[in-house]
Amino acid sequence: MSRGAAMQWSKEKIEIGVLGLGVVGSGTVDLLQRNRLDIERKIGLPLHIKRIAVRDLNKQRAVSVDHALLTNDPHEVLNDPDIDIVCELIGGVEPAQEFVRHALKRGKHIVTANKEMIAKVGHGLMETAARQNLDFQFEGSVAGGIPIIQPMKNALAGNQVHEVMGIINGTTNYILTKMTHERADFDTVLKEAQAHGYAEADPTSDIEGYDAQYKIAILASIAFTSQVQVADVHVEGIAKVSRADIEYADELGYIIKLLAIARRVGADRMQVRVHPALLPREHPLAATNDVYNAVLIKGDSVGDVMFYGRGAGGGPTGSAVVGDIIDVSRNLRFGSTGRVSCTCFERKSIQPIDEVVTRHYIRMVVQDRPKVLSAISGVFGDYDINIEAMVQKTRQGKKTDIVWVMHEAPSRGIRQALAIIAGLPVVVEVSNWLRVEE
Repeated sequence: MSRGAAMQWSKEKIEIGVLGLGVVGSGTVDLLQRNRLDIERKIGLPLHIKRIAVRDLNKQRAVSVDHALLTNDPHEVLNDPDIDIVCELIGGVEPAQEFVRHALKRGKHIVTANKEMIAKVGHGLMETAARQNLDFQFEGSVAGGIPIIQPMKNALAGNQVHEVMGIINGTTNYILTKMTHERADFDTVLKEAQAHGYAEADPTSDIEGYDAQYKIAILASIAFTSQVQVADVHVEGIAKVSRADIEYADELGYIIKLLAIARRVGADRMQVRVHPALLPREHPLAATNDVYNAVLIKGDSVGDVMFYGRGAGGGPTGSAVVGDIIDVSRNLRFGSTGRVSCTCFERKSIQPIDEVVTRHYIRMVVQDRPKVLSAISGVFGDYDINIEAMVQKTRQGKKTDIVWVMHEAPSRGIRQALAIIAGLPVVVEVSNWLRVEE
């Protein structure tokens, strides 16, 4: 049966197939079961989970489901002619991409929360869906339960977006919050985050910034109507942020956060980057703590709009997935599927990180000797880097900590200056370099 946009819906109910019953899958199924009557009233049709594909049929689940719904063969979901919507909730690029492509060929609408798949191969999948007038929804791929994809595609679509800046990884935000409030070391807080389940046993994707990299690539593609390649998104993690950096930032009036930033640069360029940065305490994002996420959007007409809430977990992300299911179901009922396809119709280049101009925070350890400051500041002067503020504290053993805050300068100049400064005989080490955002 064709599922084109002009088709008149004739079935008595909408059938759903689910791939994956992990954290997000369980949260999605739980919400569909718990609020079934209200959801069906909002759609105007019964909603029925037809089949759920899992890896292990005997695994204990976080949600109670009829065991007869379960299968360990995903093709029983993909090839079922009665299933209208496939929810891909297994994560990763493969085999998720293969399953989604198969489902699209079978004329099924897609709802996914798979950020890595969307960021890396989503453009092609959305084009395939658009050619068949199929819906392809992915609200749950960014910021958990915070509505951000749909507002950007619809309510804010009339704006020219100048900037998207966000805290979009709960694990790193939890770690930096604990380090700030408790003056704890990074390694100590990471172990605590793992014990609470906020960080994975292998926390690389979060700690090194890759999770946020996928998410800001998705948001930038929507904001600037231009496809963003993940490999072009500059990324730095938080592993080098120390308790000393937290304390010096506080003394200077700042909070350190892992920021994901997408900014319009002229008519045909954009910045897309992820890195820890110093934010002034009064900045709207500075009060976003623990596992919470927040996204600040600047539009030419709307001004500043901020979205805030829980950025991960089965419940919040399941909420986003169910919202997409409701949207697709309404489109099916009224024959209006495929209304909003991929909007990446422009070709904007990404500004290299070396050209990005910001203020800068630099911490170093030097020998406690005369003319140290003049030697270092002379190098900064050679690269036209102006000093805004400096904090100097003497250590034991004739060593001194120096923290510099620099006026706006391109990253290239800072990098080149620090390479020379690190080789000066009076410099013990350049301990850290972070950007300062306003």
